Amino acid sequence: MTTDKRVRQRGLWFEEMELGTVYEHRPGRTVSEADNTFFTAQTMNTQALHLDAAFSEGTTFGVRLVNSMFTLSTVVGLSVAQLTQGTIVANLGFSEVTFPKPMFHGDTLYAETLIVDKRESKSRPGEGIVTFAHTGRNQHGDVVATAVRKTLVRLRPAEDAS
Repeated sequence: MTTDKRVRQRGLWFEEMELGTVYEHRPGRTVSEADNTFFTAQTMNTQALHLDAAFSEGTTFGVRLVNSMFTLSTVVGLSVAQLTQGTIVANLGFSEVTFPKPMFHGDTLYAETLIVDKRESKSRPGEGIVTFAHTGRNQHGDVVATAVRKTLVRLRPAEDAS
């Protein structure tokens, strides 16, 4: 069967983002020990809780924890294909970042995003400001990360009005 129809994966244009809608991002991401060690070393975060198994045995958790910045980055990353791939102009900032429970090696991280606010930019024609509330959950449904993120997103171009 031959077809001329093509679908290119992209994020949503500003107009397509609906206030109050929760977008569930799948698949999730299972975090390995290598992921955590590499990210921790790459970002020069020498916190023993992430790198030193012997030290971590003596902590409340008894084992190494996944670096919370890896968790936050992955929660945002999981949202990209569905929401902002090719439509975002810039991240404007993060606020209200929390880590209610830790992630451990072997946990699977799932993310969801609520659109909490949006408005067209007053100073940048063709762009709008969208506020996302991201939530990361482990495989048990426990919230492991939350963050509010403001972004600058492109409005639908006139040539893509379909």
